[in-house]
Amino acid sequence: MLWWIGNIVLLVAVVPVLVALLNRVLAALERIRAAADDILAGGGALAADLEDVPETLATTGATVDAVSQGAVRYAGSVAKLLG
Repeated sequence: MLWWIGNIVLLVAVVPVLVALLNRVLAALERIRAAADDILAGGGALAADLEDVPETLATTGATVDAVSQGAVRYAGSVAKLLG
């Protein structure tokens, strides 16, 4: 008889609590999955915009080299004038 009472208490009290907790976990999982899908879509769009970066960095490197050579020449001339 006590087994039947224990089974009824289990079905009436514990199982609904477990179902509610499982529902909350699954809802959070769905929100995380939606956020991950949004991140993946944004990353794919960003990757398409980054295709020209290596060429742009090469151009920037050449410009920096040219400017640094000019700056060294200018600094040498100023040093001779002040020196």
